[in-house]
Amino acid sequence: MAVDELQAIIQRCQILEEADFKGEDFNLFQVAGQKCLEDGYAAQLLEVIQNEKNKVIIKNMGWNLISPLVRCIFMYKQEDDKREHCLKILDQLAQQCNPKELFLGLLEQIEQTSGEQVCQTVMLLLQPLQTVLLKLQNKKAYSVGLSLAMIMNQLTPLPVPYTKQQIQEDKLGLCRCCNAVVDFAKPFVNEVVKNMERLSEYSDMELKEELLKFCMKSLKYPLLTAQLEQLEGIEEHPFRHFAAEIIDILWNTRELIPLVFLHHKSKSSNWENQEFADIERKNSADSLACLSYLVFVQRFGIDCFPMVFSPSYLLQCNMTHIEVLLKRTEESMLSKGLDLFESLLLRMEDNSLLHQYLEFRDFINIPQVLVKIMTLCPIEDLRKKSLSILQLFIDKFDAEGKYTLFRCLLKTSNHAGVEGYVIKNIKDQIHLSLTASDNIWFTGHHLISLLDLVLSLPEGAETDLLQNSDRIMASLNLLRYLVIKDCESDNQTGIWTTLPKIEQNFLKPLHVGLNMSKAHYEAEIKNKKENRREAHSSNTVCSVTVSGEKMPAMTTEMQLQVLHSALFTFDLIESVLARVEEIIEVKIKAVMDESS
Repeated sequence: MAVDELQAIIQRCQILEEADFKGEDFNLFQVAGQKCLEDGYAAQLLEVIQNEKNKVIIKNMGWNLISPLVRCIFMYKQEDDKREHCLKILDQLAQQCNPKELFLGLLEQIEQTSGEQVCQTVMLLLQPLQTVLLKLQNKKAYSVGLSLAMIMNQLTPLPVPYTKQQIQEDKLGLCRCCNAVVDFAKPFVNEVVKNMERLSEYSDMELKEELLKFCMKSLKYPLLTAQLEQLEGIEEHPFRHFAAEIIDILWNTRELIPLVFLHHKSKSSNWENQEFADIERKNSADSLACLSYLVFVQRFGIDCFPMVFSPSYLLQCNMTHIEVLLKRTEESMLSKGLDLFESLLLRMEDNSLLHQYLEFRDFINIPQVLVKIMTLCPIEDLRKKSLSILQLFIDKFDAEGKYTLFRCLLKTSNHAGVEGYVIKNIKDQIHLSLTASDNIWFTGHHLISLLDLVLSLPEGAETDLLQNSDRIMASLNLLRYLVIKDCESDNQTGIWTTLPKIEQNFLKPLHVGLNMSKAHYEAEIKNKKENRREAHSSNTVCSVTVSGEKMPAMTTEMQLQVLHSALFTFDLIESVLARVEEIIEVKIKAVMDESS
């Protein structure tokens, strides 16, 4: 019987000195103890462990029971008495075993777990692991750091619940586990806080560093991926609670404000391998970006901040973080970047952001990243939001800043729709200058320089007018506005002075391009109609190339509809062009009549 075998080994070891225990004794104890657990004699094993006479034996050999003990705990049902006995054995081992040996045994068990049992195993072993760590005297900080790193490494591969239903179900237990890990760390945080005044001692500094590493890892996973908005029907959002706890640790250890505002001071490890250094830098950037999101969007810890920072300074401090988030393709991270950018912009008054900020690389890069999201992101809500934030960004700059930003976007966007949107903004600024304020950046020679970019065709008469129709229509509408609003005698905008150049570089090539494009599409329509008559059925599927791109397979009727739509676009451009030329002609004639 398993219990008898165990008792025999115990009696043999009781008469030995601690130093006389042999490897064979350890093996026999482990096998007999494991057999007791597997055969259902957990109660008897608990009695052996609680017996004061066996204290020395358990201290030295007890840690060997961790692996079979964990297996048995998961084997028994929640209400089973045997499971309760196993849990008491685990608690006794934490109290009695050699801390160093048990520490390694617990970590090994966490490291070996995988899949659906990761969170269960971690939550089961956190309490005994905490008990052991609090007993350690040597290398305590290192051991705490190793434990937290091991736990986070095991959790990281697990998917983070994102929807309300997933968070409520918490199928793998990740939500509960994350908050349990924070509770596990609290005694060590308290120790650092208590000794804060004498943190010059190496051991205290080292423990603080390990806790900081844990916080940084937690910011990257799970918080960077997690849905952190308040959800209806969830009284206490587990990830919001976890985020609040992480912020508390950073605040209590006096690291919150330095990380938010002085992140350049964070020390970088001296990796010999450049690849490892790049990975650490990226992980740190992700964590700091998430921290800014928590503080400035979700407002965790915001009450701790001194109210002395200007909105423009806050924006400047966070532009690097915004860029990090906006360059990610995952919805959860991309939306955090947009929310962070929007939140910081909304703190500012319109026209208050000085043009000098555009000398910072991030202030030029981020609008270009927004353009990519607007044009390439598959999620419609994020495309729309990025457009509204781009407008918000434009609105915050002073006149020279807007002017510089418009020039930059026209040169870099490479998207007719975006260029058309920018040109509409230019028109609005010109209107403001002519009606409300005297603005040198959108009148006179500055405006003429900008119009050289606007009122032109990228490839002259050979420009693809269909692909560039948004830009061309916006340019024509701007020109029409200018020649109507600005009289030749006033010439505030300088448009009448530069009109010959505009006719040469824009209007004439546009005429030629329209004639060529209409002829091409009319010939294509004629060809399709002839092919349709020859075909057995109008449902014959074929392909067509428009604007240099092969269109998806469609029937001849569908192709004809597309071609007619293109012709309609050309007619629309032509009608606005004719109207612009008519206005110019009428205005010039009126001036000549007045002169004579």
